[in-house]
Amino acid sequence: MYRSLFLTAFVLLLFTSCKQYTEYVKSDVTYYTDDDKPYDYLSPSPDSVFKVDVVVDLFKRENPSAPLGLQVNAFGAFDVYWDGVFVGSNGKMAKSGQAELPGTELTYYQIPEKLAYKGKHIVTITGTQTQLRETLRGIDIKLESYLRLHRAPLIVMSFMNLMAGAFLIASIYYFFLYINSTRKEATVLVFGIICLLFFFLLIIEYVKFYIDIPYTQFYTRLQIVGLLTFIISILVPWYFMLQFGFKRKRLFLFLLFASLIIIYISYYGHYDRTAIYFSYAMCFISIIIAVDAAFRKIKGGLIVVFGLLASIVVNKYMFYDFGLFIAFTIIVLSMLYLHTIRAKALEEAHNASILLSSRLQLELIKKNIQPHFLRNTLTSLIDWIEESPQQGVVFIRALADEFDIMNSISEETLIPIRQEIELCRKHLEIMSFRKEVCYNWEENNIDESEEIPPAIIHTIIENGITHSLPPKEGCITFTLSFSKEKNYKQYSLLTIAKNRNRKNKNSIGTGFKYIKARLNESYGNNWHFESFAVEEGWRTEIKIFDKK
Repeated sequence: MYRSLFLTAFVLLLFTSCKQYTEYVKSDVTYYTDDDKPYDYLSPSPDSVFKVDVVVDLFKRENPSAPLGLQVNAFGAFDVYWDGVFVGSNGKMAKSGQAELPGTELTYYQIPEKLAYKGKHIVTITGTQTQLRETLRGIDIKLESYLRLHRAPLIVMSFMNLMAGAFLIASIYYFFLYINSTRKEATVLVFGIICLLFFFLLIIEYVKFYIDIPYTQFYTRLQIVGLLTFIISILVPWYFMLQFGFKRKRLFLFLLFASLIIIYISYYGHYDRTAIYFSYAMCFISIIIAVDAAFRKIKGGLIVVFGLLASIVVNKYMFYDFGLFIAFTIIVLSMLYLHTIRAKALEEAHNASILLSSRLQLELIKKNIQPHFLRNTLTSLIDWIEESPQQGVVFIRALADEFDIMNSISEETLIPIRQEIELCRKHLEIMSFRKEVCYNWEENNIDESEEIPPAIIHTIIENGITHSLPPKEGCITFTLSFSKEKNYKQYSLLTIAKNRNRKNKNSIGTGFKYIKARLNESYGNNWHFESFAVEEGWRTEIKIFDKK
């Protein structure tokens, strides 16, 4: 609830800011321009000088005390004249034996106050354009308050810098979160990359206000903007696919990629339009994914649908420079909301794992202090002390050693395999006294450096003792084997004995439940447990797969 209110308030703040900006830069000058000038003013020679006259009719000034400014958008190196009076230059024109010093695409000039009277005026632009002549780019002029022409970019950059800084911090945070997390979640990495790319997109879009970019490199910046938008348009739907568990990832990613390529080819050279259509394709695929998630009743799906629809509306009805970035911001906020949901789920899972760990510790202690185990063991102990005090002492030491090991491992999640084997040996020694049955222990290829959840082999041995018939001659043998393959490692315990008949072969005992809970605690879903009858007796296998 509170997150939704925060998201709404943030979006309204953005809209309000944009509205205030629109009112703030409202022109205090109304003018007319002659739009009949042809685009073929450039002569065939690259070094030739062009001259363009633009007639303007200045019929109103809302604030005569503010100096009048002239904004010129043009390629080349040129001088600007107002009614024949020189007001400024942009770059240096090409001359015989001297190469052109390219100017910038956007320049501002202050009009002398004595020439800023109402009526018709002529803006004359004289210059050269030695490069990018094939673009046939026209010349645009705009009259405005000179102070506002300079302040407007500062106001825009103040908002965009806040956004860029927020996304830079978010990207760094999520990169650190991914690097230091034991669970490498792809959604965290993708979200960090999206935030970083969005930061670069904002910087590249408004870098023109920080540094002078010669007109010869004007399209380089737009190409970088287009490339960043292309990549973001792929990553955003991919993120939603991963977050919502979308099934047809490859198909829709292929369709999205193909659509973006078609848009790029169809609108090549129309940079703003290409970026807008990129964002439309991204939103269309993302809406399909979010609607699918909403139908599957995945938490956060409906919020994302509304966020995507809001971004489309913003992008449709607002000026490109604002609409596109505000739309992207709404989308990223929707993604951030999904992360809060995910973080809450992880927190709940962590709390559940703590409770599970505590319960497993109690289960491990209960394994050796359950009443019937103690009663039977103590009864056997009394008999051995009476019949053979020396063996009774061995029995007591084995029992004490097993309790010591159990006490030392009860709070551990993983223990060395050698400690687990020692626990198993002590238990077999105790049970040999109790049941007066010969138990033999063997092991093959054990890697001393490996670790294993506590008492799971011990539990399998207990199960083998319970479900194996005592032999008339010889011993019941337990053989533990270890093998390591490319993608997993395996423990195999073979109980060589005759199996008892089980009443319900499909039932799962508390011992197996304990083993599976321990494996799940330490390895998540990256394990496989199987126990089955074989010709020699009974085999239990535990496979532990490498983490993906």
